[in-house]
Amino acid sequence: MRIVFMGSPRFAVPSLEALALNHYEVVAVYTQPDRPAGRGRALVLPPVKEAALRMGLPVVQTAGLRSAGAMEELREFQPDVIVICAFGQILPQAVLDIPPRQCLNVHFSLLPRHRGASPVAAAILAGDDFTGVSVQLVRKKLDTGPVLTAAAIPIFPADNTGSLTEKLSVIGARLIQEALTGWWRGEITPRPQNEADASYFPQVRKEDGEIDWSLPAETIWRRVRAFYPWPGCYTTWHGKLLKIIEAMPVDTELSSAAGKVVALTDAAAPMGIGTGEGILGILKVQMAGKKVMNAAEFLRGQREFIGAVLPS
Repeated sequence: MRIVFMGSPRFAVPSLEALALNHYEVVAVYTQPDRPAGRGRALVLPPVKEAALRMGLPVVQTAGLRSAGAMEELREFQPDVIVICAFGQILPQAVLDIPPRQCLNVHFSLLPRHRGASPVAAAILAGDDFTGVSVQLVRKKLDTGPVLTAAAIPIFPADNTGSLTEKLSVIGARLIQEALTGWWRGEITPRPQNEADASYFPQVRKEDGEIDWSLPAETIWRRVRAFYPWPGCYTTWHGKLLKIIEAMPVDTELSSAAGKVVALTDAAAPMGIGTGEGILGILKVQMAGKKVMNAAEFLRGQREFIGAVLPS
């Protein structure tokens, strides 16, 4: 079975490693181009490229697969199947038609729920008790293809998009092996998705992280978790960006205007911020240009923060 793997970020690496280290024939790895990052704007390799080079796999970096040259190069690898995990590009139908055993996508949700580019954040924002991984056959319309296999895991209150994605990437690495073997042997019957149960969530934007304190504390808490590590949930104080890294709704009889900072007696959350419904306890914050610190440490250096009113 000749496999072309397509992926880019860190959480696609476990799936690639699972295939390569378990002796699946990965004939090429496609990933995004190197991109400038950091203050020096030095070129940074996609994590999938780093992993592929470490394992001695051929790497192809491309910003698009629509040109005749790119299509011909892909055909020359003669893939039986293409495996996709967070590649970051929508494949044209001409690419989907190349492998005789089709294209398999590792998607981090229980399809048809949370189709789209940000399924992990979507599950946290929705307050879902469970999420999971689905391996599906790729169709032209995003995330609509029939499902080959899936597995569910619980979402815990401490989970954020970063931690939950790490868990799902490990499950995805196991599932893609099961799906490939079963699909190749004809032991899996694809399960069509029920469109009546479908939901879609778009790509998270940087501006989505700005906090509206008029929302309920429960909603803001979910957003803090859903938007960590990127773009982060933030507000401003004294004209500087203030990120809320960890928070939780608190059970208190205190009331406060939306955006007003109050003192709490909880050792883990010694301060809270009024919302449209309830108080949001603050556990960790980060001022622009500073390190992440717990709330008690922050208050020792910023005593006037209690009583401040943050903008919505």
